[in-house]
Amino acid sequence: MTKLDGNERWKTKMIMTEHVEQYEEQQREKRDNMITMEERTMVRDLILLPYIDTMVGKSLKELEHSSSILKRTFLMAGEAIQRRIVQDTYRLQKELKQRNIKMLADEQDEFITYYKIFCRGYQERFGLTRDVMRTEISLRLTKYTNELGGILKGHLMG
Repeated sequence: MTKLDGNERWKTKMIMTEHVEQYEEQQREKRDNMITMEERTMVRDLILLPYIDTMVGKSLKELEHSSSILKRTFLMAGEAIQRRIVQDTYRLQKELKQRNIKMLADEQDEFITYYKIFCRGYQERFGLTRDVMRTEISLRLTKYTNELGGILKGHLMG
């Protein structure tokens, strides 16, 4: 925000039309280059997916040592969810690359993990608290499980 933004007096001064147009174009370009909420959500999801994959992988290892009669069924379901996680990770990486957005892990303190986001010439710091991460991971796992359940129901009914 510059000194001129919100100050209507500058419009009454003698300013060449082309200067006003140049200024407004610069402001539009700045807005276009900054990260959108949709892109922020994509970055968040890309951060969380490796955690989800690790959790599912640990559960699969635990299941391998189980004596449950449904062991094979649970393993197949877990592997299907893992494949979906890999697909989503690849899709998000590709989409963010096309939008010229990169991210790097920055630092981590007790409760917050920070990342640097490089978005079309701008840099931003993005932080996720452990509570938010837990909640989002739980929601995402529920979504994957519901999707798999829907596919199974569709095959059993159809």
